[in-house]
Amino acid sequence: MQTSAETVQAVSNLVVSGTWSITNYVDSGTDETNDYAGYSFSFNADGSLDAVNGGTTITGSWSVTSDDSSDDDDYDSTDDIDFNIFFSTPPNFEELSDDWDIVSRSSTRIELIDISGGNGGTDSLTFEKN
Repeated sequence: MQTSAETVQAVSNLVVSGTWSITNYVDSGTDETNDYAGYSFSFNADGSLDAVNGGTTITGSWSVTSDDSSDDDDYDSTDDIDFNIFFSTPPNFEELSDDWDIVSRSSTRIELIDISGGNGGTDSLTFEKN
């Protein structure tokens, strides 16, 4: 079993290789995947995050962190590894801004979940490698 630090590094190494697409985004029961159709996401080693669709580029930031105290979420995870995404604009990209929990990962797919503390809604987000 990997330590939290090893898991953080493994996830970081995974996402910086290549570009990714959102293949599933459900916001409190509403499928909003189509809002991100055509966007290619690049997770850069410097922590910047670019979403590119033709001539449109939306820039944000990302990180993977270990938060062994699970008081920031309700998802039961032995290693509380947060996949942090932040976009300040536009509004549909702001919705992706959160400290997501990793449900599963492979070399071509990463599944994330967030349980909202406010309304208790569950959001899910899946990236697949292009």
